[in-house]
Amino acid sequence: MPYRARRAEPYIYNDDEINQLLQAAGQLCSPTGLRAYTYLTALGLLAVTGMRISELVALDNDDVDLAYGQLTIRDAKFGKSRWLPLHSSTQQALQRYVQRRDQQYPIPYSSGFFVSEQVTRLTSCRVRATFVQLSRQIGLRGPTDSHGPRLHDFRHRFAVQTLLRWYQEGADVEQHLPELSTYLGHVKVSDTYWYLSATPELLQLALQRSEQGDTHGR
Repeated sequence: MPYRARRAEPYIYNDDEINQLLQAAGQLCSPTGLRAYTYLTALGLLAVTGMRISELVALDNDDVDLAYGQLTIRDAKFGKSRWLPLHSSTQQALQRYVQRRDQQYPIPYSSGFFVSEQVTRLTSCRVRATFVQLSRQIGLRGPTDSHGPRLHDFRHRFAVQTLLRWYQEGADVEQHLPELSTYLGHVKVSDTYWYLSATPELLQLALQRSEQGDTHGR
């Protein structure tokens, strides 16, 4: 039988865990104080948009339109680009970050939107390392655990919460699924369907909806 890569089981953060992570990020120490603002905003953006970490660190200033509240993701995975609208609260959080960043470094040393204390673009490795530090700090991981909830699980949480909301609102999930797939930057809608089987609560809701449809069709 041909080998098939097995997807890691998604970890779905609850609201309290997200809040604890953001609070811990907001208390990170650094000489200028910018590090806390950077990670608080960056992790918050991952949580509310479902972006990939590679997409977040690749954001340039020109990709973030604060006037209209939208992001442009350029040449992401598989060479796809897309446009993401932002909630007004997210737009305001990004505006606060830019104000703090530009006060600290009025001369643009980097085209990157999120910058380090050295005024260089954040890297995926550095963000992951900081995330592991914060996860251990709040108890999401043990003091020496090398495995546990990941940054990529922010993306899983966003997808699952969106699907759950649609089911709870009685929306036609089948009809809206391509919209979520496009928003997430999936190449195939089947990649988005995976969340239905990977998350028991979603699978149960899908089965209930299917049974209701069969009942009404008789």
